[in-house]
Amino acid sequence: MISKDTLSEIINETDTILGKAFALSIQMLIVTSLISFSISTLPNLSKGTVNLLRIVEIFTVCIFTIEYLLRILVAEKKLKFIFSFFGLVDLAAILPFYIATGFDIRSVRIFRLLRLVRILKLLKYSKATTLFHRALIISKEELILFGFVASIMLYLSAVGIYYFENPAQPDHFKSVFHCLWWAITTLTTVGYGDMFPVTTGGKLFTFFVLTVGLGIVAIPTGLVASALSQARNEDKAEQISTQNLPR
Repeated sequence: MISKDTLSEIINETDTILGKAFALSIQMLIVTSLISFSISTLPNLSKGTVNLLRIVEIFTVCIFTIEYLLRILVAEKKLKFIFSFFGLVDLAAILPFYIATGFDIRSVRIFRLLRLVRILKLLKYSKATTLFHRALIISKEELILFGFVASIMLYLSAVGIYYFENPAQPDHFKSVFHCLWWAITTLTTVGYGDMFPVTTGGKLFTFFVLTVGLGIVAIPTGLVASALSQARNEDKAEQISTQNLPR
């Protein structure tokens, strides 16, 4: 009989052979279930393929259910685990199987792969995450200001194109709210082509919005890149000062 402490070590720790084997097995099952789910969305699948995918789904859900119950069992604070991010993701990964709904959220299982960072102990990625977080803090004010400016430009673009194109294309540019979709796709330089200007004024206005959009895409990238560089320099300075401390 395995004790609760041993079971907890296998499930939550990866320092032992059994712990690593358990963790990597679960991750492999997650990848398998995601591939199976993706294949099931293909059209014109044969009955044999559908049945095989169903068997894979039943098997993986059974394992995920057992794992979820075991995690609750070994958790010191069970409610805290249940309502934690990973606890809710684990529940969402199996709940649709037991509750017949028309909305399939099996794709949320991909979030469970975030445990790989902890399982594989990728310290360099942990350090990179810390630097990125520091960079966001450094450039927080600039990014917030940019967000306000971008929102203003988004609204003004929607209003402008409405006045230019509504008389010519009332079915597409029905209101400022409908024009917001055009403004988003144009400012971000995506341009899906489902809404486009046909008037001379609208085309000239679109050229102006596209020019501004190039800057809108580039500015946050430059801000974060500059902040990351500053964060790296600060991190190096901290390491040097730590090394120079008297022992």
